[in-house]
Amino acid sequence: MAGRDSRADIIDESPFSNIKQKIPRVHSTTSNDGTIHINLGKVNSFFNNKKPKPEQTKIWHFSEIEKSNLKLATGAFTLGLGFMAVRGISGISNLGLETWVISLLLSMPVMLLAVGPAFLLHEIGHKIVAKKNGCWAEFRADPKGLQFGVIISFFLGFLFMAPGAVMVAGLVTRRQNGHIAVAGPLTNLGLFLIGIPLWVLILGLTGAFDNSTFNSGMMISTYLIDGNIVWQSMLVDAGVWWLSANLILGLFNMIPFGPLDGLKVKDWSEPAFYTVFIIFLIPVFGMFFGFWSPGALLYSGVDMIFG
Repeated sequence: MAGRDSRADIIDESPFSNIKQKIPRVHSTTSNDGTIHINLGKVNSFFNNKKPKPEQTKIWHFSEIEKSNLKLATGAFTLGLGFMAVRGISGISNLGLETWVISLLLSMPVMLLAVGPAFLLHEIGHKIVAKKNGCWAEFRADPKGLQFGVIISFFLGFLFMAPGAVMVAGLVTRRQNGHIAVAGPLTNLGLFLIGIPLWVLILGLTGAFDNSTFNSGMMISTYLIDGNIVWQSMLVDAGVWWLSANLILGLFNMIPFGPLDGLKVKDWSEPAFYTVFIIFLIPVFGMFFGFWSPGALLYSGVDMIFG
């Protein structure tokens, strides 16, 4: 494209301007002598005046509607992850109702801290690259997808959710569309890589591993022992979920199917698609088949640096 489209900075409820120009009616009058007088004032003002400019905003601008949609999706996503952490409704039989509710309430902030950035920054990555390429871009939640995900997580204890997507409007090339799509998974990859030294530092300085109930064979640690909250376990799990969630979200979105990012990336460049897909596939495969674990990686890093 020759240059950045200024319409990319227009953040409205719709990608299309609500301002409609109307060609004014030409008024004429006839004097007593039969001469026709044409009033060109309004016509001239129509051609001379520039179209009103909507409010210009920065690339990081979020409209009120977009903010509310992001809050809704993040809240539902966190609730669904909380249900998954306590193994859904089946966890009541193991923990008892009171302990189950407390564990759910303690798990949700852990998931928000760990998985919230993976979801939010993935979508913001799409938004920024789309606007860089002259497109209107805003996130919109999918209420039905959110409801379905929360219900599945509550009853079955695992999460499958389509929280929404960044809506993009504008003329882009296949290459630019591929760049917009791959921005989300690459954001997750960056968060994973940044997360390793970040969480090694956090867990090392707090000594969280020394007093946690972390067990690499468990999906989630015990946060409540004899009525006391084990915050160290919550912190360790936040680091573990930060790493694993970014890898899983990145791989899932690179599947070349339907509205997922992978199909758009593959349509743009198959070498780029397979490169990014394999980058996510190898660690996720190794994680699920026990060749490595995020917890063991962080523990090794803490032990190496802090002894």
